[in-house]
Amino acid sequence: MKVLIAGATGALGRQIVPRLINAGHDVAGTTRTPGKERQLREAGVTPFVVDGLDHDGVLSAVQAFEPDAIMHQLTALSSMDMRHFERDFAPTNRLRTEGTDHLLAAGKATGVRRFVAQSFAGWPYARIGSMVKTEEDPLDPEPIGPMRPTVEAIRHLEAAVTGADWTEGIVLRYGGLYGPGTTLDSGSEMLEMIRKRMFPIIGGGAGVWSFVHVEDAADATVSALTRGSRGIYNVVDDEPAAVREWLPVIARQLGGRAPFRIPRWLGQLMAGEAIATMSVEGRGASNARAKAELGWQPRHASWRDHLVQREALAA
Repeated sequence: MKVLIAGATGALGRQIVPRLINAGHDVAGTTRTPGKERQLREAGVTPFVVDGLDHDGVLSAVQAFEPDAIMHQLTALSSMDMRHFERDFAPTNRLRTEGTDHLLAAGKATGVRRFVAQSFAGWPYARIGSMVKTEEDPLDPEPIGPMRPTVEAIRHLEAAVTGADWTEGIVLRYGGLYGPGTTLDSGSEMLEMIRKRMFPIIGGGAGVWSFVHVEDAADATVSALTRGSRGIYNVVDDEPAAVREWLPVIARQLGGRAPFRIPRWLGQLMAGEAIATMSVEGRGASNARAKAELGWQPRHASWRDHLVQREALAA
C-alpha cells in the first residue's frame, strides 16, 4: 500500500515510518523542515517539504505521490507551558482545522481510500460521570476558557474525518505520549519538574489521566491501516490513573521526594487553569474498542512499569 504520513518527522511519525516500511508499504512523508528531507530519504521515505497549512503545497505533494492512505500526524507541540495553554496549542489547533481540511481535500481529489488522523483522549472528555470514558461518551460541552479552542479544533478534526463519505476515516485518540522523542522522554523538562517537586498534586489530584507509550501508539496507527472501521478509537494503556496515584509513583522512580499537595486555587495561580482542571477533573479513557477492533494490544501495558526508563535511572 502507498501511505503518506503528514508529519513524518515528529515523535510519533518517526516510530510509524519503520513499521510501515518493514511491513512492505511504499511510504512518503512530509516535513516543514528542509534539513529533515535527507533524514526521511535515508529512512526509505519519499520526502516532501511542505507546510501543512499550505493548501497548494499539500495538494501538490498528495497528487505527486498518489497514496492509497494518508496518516495525519501534524502537530506543533515541541515545547509546552501549561500556564499558557491557549497560546501554545494555537498552532496545533490550526493544523487540526485548516491542516485537516487541506489533507482531506487533497485525499478526495486523488481517491485516497483510508484516512487515519491523530486526536487526543483524556481531558477533552466531559468532566461529569464516569472517570474512565469510552468513545461513546461526549466531549466536554463547556470546556474552560483556555481549553475551548483546542476542544473545538478536536471536534472539527474528528467530525471532518469520520464524516468524509468518500474514504474510510479513522480517528485515533492517543493518551499522553511517553517514550523517545516525547515530552515525557527521559530527562525531559516535565520529568525533571516531577523529580524536583515542581509538579504538585493539586486539589486532591482526583483527575484521571491515560498514557500510552509512543511505540504502542505507532503500532495501533499501523493496525488502523487495515483494521477497524470508520470511527473513533481510544489508544491508551491498560491503567488509567488519578494524578494522586501516578504522580507519587513517578516521583519515587525518578529518585525524587513525594510531590507537594496544594489547594486548587493555589495550583491555578501557580500552574494555570488548564493543569489545575486536568489535575482535579480530568477523565481517563478505555482502550477496549481499539483492542477488539484494531487487533491491537499495548506492549507497555502500564505507565507504572515503563514511563520512567530504567536505563536512564541506571545511568
